[in-house]
Amino acid sequence: MSAAKPPILIAVDRPDVAGALALVDRLDPALCRLKIGLELFTAAGPAAVEALQGRGFEVFLDLKFHDIPNTVAGACRSAAALGVWMINVHAGGGPRMLAAAAEAVASARRRPILVGVTVLTSMDQAELAAVGVAADPAAQVLRLARCCADAGLDGVVCSPLEIAPLRAALGRGFTLVTPGIRGPGDAQGDQRRTLAPAAALAAGADYLVIGRPITAAADPAAALQSILASLPAPAPC
Repeated sequence: MSAAKPPILIAVDRPDVAGALALVDRLDPALCRLKIGLELFTAAGPAAVEALQGRGFEVFLDLKFHDIPNTVAGACRSAAALGVWMINVHAGGGPRMLAAAAEAVASARRRPILVGVTVLTSMDQAELAAVGVAADPAAQVLRLARCCADAGLDGVVCSPLEIAPLRAALGRGFTLVTPGIRGPGDAQGDQRRTLAPAAALAAGADYLVIGRPITAAADPAAALQSILASLPAPAPC
């Protein structure tokens, strides 16, 4: 985790660039990074990335690539060419797809952090069973995370509940990006496996993805400051 910037990645889930800019213009790029997902990228494409980077923000391009190895490799190269800070792929694509993604970003002029999505934080045991996965979420996350590590990815996206076992199994050098961050007064929405920001960091998360608790607040900047104030002070270098 970078010591120079707080570990907050704000999910900019907006249907157009104008709405995204109206939100991020109320935020300080020194205090957070931004996550662009499927909604905004489908609506506006690379122009959305360029607009937010033009405001001084580092961008996590959250498109969760999942296809045959050659296609995912090409998508990763295109994403890296946008100059984004982080990209992701679905770990469920398997070892050959993951290795192709890692090889593709390794040759980028500005290599992004590459992480694998394990089990979506909206899924629970019943939903995994419905798609044929007999393992509980924690076991499935660990299995997929090991695949990512073996393929040369930098880390994974996991729920807060899997942080501690992943940290114990894969060590401090493996990056853990954690959505499903909710405080005591926040609505759960469609999240199922959640934890408060300070607790997630204490468990070993590197980066916290936070959307609606900040973006739906009347004052997003104040909401971000409140979350930052709740976090433990970074350890001295």
